Amino acid sequence: MYPLFLFPQETTPCNFTVLSRALGVILVLSSIYLLIEMLLSVPTSNKNIVQCTLRTFSNDYLRSFLNAVLLWMHDPAGRDAIILKQTLTVAKNLEAATEVICSRTPSQLQYLRQIYHTKFGIYLDHDIERNASGDHKKILLAYVSTPRHEGPEVNREMAENDAMVLYKAGEKKLGTDEKTFVQIFSQRSAAQLAAINHFYHGKYGHSLKKAIKNETSGNFAHALLTIVQCAESPAKYFAKVLRKAMKGLGTDDTKLLRVIVTRSEIDLHYIKAEYLKKYKKTLNDAVHSETSGHYRAFLLSLLGPKQ
Repeated sequence: MYPLFLFPQETTPCNFTVLSRALGVILVLSSIYLLIEMLLSVPTSNKNIVQCTLRTFSNDYLRSFLNAVLLWMHDPAGRDAIILKQTLTVAKNLEAATEVICSRTPSQLQYLRQIYHTKFGIYLDHDIERNASGDHKKILLAYVSTPRHEGPEVNREMAENDAMVLYKAGEKKLGTDEKTFVQIFSQRSAAQLAAINHFYHGKYGHSLKKAIKNETSGNFAHALLTIVQCAESPAKYFAKVLRKAMKGLGTDDTKLLRVIVTRSEIDLHYIKAEYLKKYKKTLNDAVHSETSGHYRAFLLSLLGPKQ
């Protein structure tokens, strides 16, 4: 979960007596469903008021639930900034940081970098530079800073050539030319990368994803795999991430929370559809079976009705 100190304190005093008392009564009586219904209907302009109030109820019993709510209270870029600050500099969870960075669009990343600097007084690039290393650092820095086209247009000739260049830089030679992978993966649009993957499979008999697994490893491989999978379908990618978070013994609640909250206003309905299609079980049922209490109620409210 994300510690409360990562949430910036507003300069406006939290002197909202009526709202504070109302939330207090709701929490004391454990009328969690009423609270969630109210929170989800709060206008964006008033979310900072509720943030201030919720911080006063940060006892251990409610901490997990409140962390989920407090993260959700920010706009999408603010959520990403908080997660990246936590995963890069506090928890040192580079896998999670990589997931966030490499699954966002160029316009989302541009705004995220602005918000990150506003919230924390340091540039995202600097925190990446300090906490990542090697080829993993190179792909993250290139990916957050390189402008890319976001439209559906594809240059088929370029895609076919890039597929050949990647093959020569990886599977065809002894060792791997990581610089070439960084260059192509950070400079090509999502539509272009999907086309490269198509040509790669057609020419060499397997996907670019398999080639990445064969030729790279660790967080660098995770970055490349996230980029190429999100280029094809972010919803399929996150359905798989959620499945892994809930599969087997125990549940990775941090990952579960991160995906559901950050995608709640972007493409969660598509993720739900992909989850049902691939795993023959609704995401709502999966979350219900793996969580409990206030935390479960809030996540299910974000998920909405079953499909």
